[in-house]
Amino acid sequence: MAETGQQANDDNLKRSLSLPLVTLFGVGTIIGAGIYVLIGEVSANAGMAAPISFFVASFLAGFTAFSFAELSSRFPKSAGEAVYVREGLTPHGLPILVGVMVILVGMVSAATISNGFVGYLRAFVDLPDFVAVTILLAVLAGLAIWGITESVLLLSAITLIELFGIGLILVAGADALGTFPDRVGEMVPDLSWSSASGIFAGAFLAFYAYVGFEDMVNVAEETKDPSRTLPRAIIITLVITTALYMAVALVAVLSLPIEALSKSDAPLALIYEQATGQSSALISSISIFAVVNGALVQIIMASRILYGLRNESFVFKPFGQVNAKTQTPILATVSVAFLAWLLAVQFSLAGLAETTSAITLAIFTLVNLALVRLKLRGPAPEGTFTVPIWIPILGAFISAGFLAVFIFTNF
Repeated sequence: MAETGQQANDDNLKRSLSLPLVTLFGVGTIIGAGIYVLIGEVSANAGMAAPISFFVASFLAGFTAFSFAELSSRFPKSAGEAVYVREGLTPHGLPILVGVMVILVGMVSAATISNGFVGYLRAFVDLPDFVAVTILLAVLAGLAIWGITESVLLLSAITLIELFGIGLILVAGADALGTFPDRVGEMVPDLSWSSASGIFAGAFLAFYAYVGFEDMVNVAEETKDPSRTLPRAIIITLVITTALYMAVALVAVLSLPIEALSKSDAPLALIYEQATGQSSALISSISIFAVVNGALVQIIMASRILYGLRNESFVFKPFGQVNAKTQTPILATVSVAFLAWLLAVQFSLAGLAETTSAITLAIFTLVNLALVRLKLRGPAPEGTFTVPIWIPILGAFISAGFLAVFIFTNF
């Protein structure tokens, strides 16, 4: 058969990602999508208890992260969540629904991060939001199309820049951290409903800051030895990001009045400026890189889900086409970037983040239930990374409970 320039088989995805690259891929999307954008929004809800909100969110995410670690070892495929639900729960149509939900999460996440990008960009140039978001998503779509190895190497380099920026914030806030023993009482909430609901609302937003480890499973078909690499990368990423979030959240609430923190479009830049008395240009620059990193990962992830669903329904067939030269799914990538752009220019950052969290919690509930069902059927294949069955049970219970409380308090 003649070469058409595009084909749609699994072999066309380039398997080139190692453990360090996949880990940096995960860390980059999590800290870019979370701490650089949402610390102010979380503080607006939880006040001085913002670190507690981040801890609650990490507790919630942790059980599901371990479930993803086992499932990625069992089924190292693109469209991971859809595959897991198909293998574990099997109802007709449900895997497609989950796949579409994950794609929506990726697009909404990219839109959320793009809106966060605008706040930091204003430190250098005051472009209209519409123009800034359009340029950003067009550039990111081009990078994602360029190639997976090139994209992830760029992501890894930017992740190292992000970590350097967080290090600067922690050093700048060292004096504020020194006041923690004297001010710890301010962070302990009372037993009122208003305090509890504020922490919960903050945790719901902070949960979005952990969206990312599930993105890692969707580059399974581009990862070397994915059954071993992905579980390790997920766990390492969770540990690193939790430690960073707790440290930065403490610095934030100890460094600035909550009102100033919650109203800032560029919270980490404001912390640095107040703590050092110096220009925030460096942190703003790093923050822009961080935000770009997170958005690029979401575009890659959602396009891989579209690619992975190519065999689930004829509707997705065109998105399974892979360019022979770049070995990337170009139509899927452009479609995701365009829809993310539509969302970014229509909705606010906080609203998009809450929507992302709600959909993600529904997906996490189904994925955890799928693993429970698989474990009840019999033991995992030899050599598979495994967790005790109570991990996915708690993951499903916590995710469903968190979602139910959110729906109850908002509708």
